[in-house]
Amino acid sequence: MPASDLTLLIDAAQRAADLSRSFVGQDFDVQHKPQDNSPVTEVDLAVNDLLEEQLRSARPDYGWLSEESTDDETRLSTDRVFVVDPIDGTRSFVEGSNSWSHALAVVEQGQVTAAVVILPMLNKLYSASLGGGARLNGAPIRVSDHATASGAEVLATKHNMQPEFWRGNLPDIKRHHRPSLAYRLSLVAEGRFDAMFTFRPSWEWDIASGALIMAEAGARVTDRRGGKLRFNNPHPQTDGVLGANPDLHADLLDRIA
Repeated sequence: MPASDLTLLIDAAQRAADLSRSFVGQDFDVQHKPQDNSPVTEVDLAVNDLLEEQLRSARPDYGWLSEESTDDETRLSTDRVFVVDPIDGTRSFVEGSNSWSHALAVVEQGQVTAAVVILPMLNKLYSASLGGGARLNGAPIRVSDHATASGAEVLATKHNMQPEFWRGNLPDIKRHHRPSLAYRLSLVAEGRFDAMFTFRPSWEWDIASGALIMAEAGARVTDRRGGKLRFNNPHPQTDGVLGANPDLHADLLDRIA
């Protein structure tokens, strides 16, 4: 019997983690993308190749969308598509930090149905399937119940705290940061932080997996204006992300300009 999509993603993520860890502490090639000067390493590309070979050989009828692959518009005509970020937080990886991740998702008709975020250096594997709940290393997880922006522990960059993004005074929140968007989403799903948001356009490969993990942990996850997130778009970006338990999400949304 074929493995479920979630089982397939978990196995692929674990193999990717083994591969990426083998490069830690070694010299590896680092280039910079001409469009935005963001780094890409030979490890990003090696992980991308591994994931594409394993996932697409198991599901040859699925489309493919990855940060490190040339976009193939045939994905738009497939019922299901893999959405992958080989290394989310490449700068963190290059700097020798440990808060980078591999993010893998399956999207069906615009909706994420299976997702994995793995932190190879932290021994953390987040997973979720649509309607099946969210887990960390196999144990169920749930978002926090902090209901208002006042005193909320949130994950966001300094850019998102500029006054023009907010109505009236800045909310009395406690800001934290992690370089990987997928990890930020997953940490909120775990209940370690109360909310996350980014007001910049967000690439689908950064957020698809974490969005399902958060939602299955009890969060409301939308774009920055409260709109429904849909994936496998012709231009694979969303209008930012806002995720928290429903009460806190509503309070933050009321405060966002």
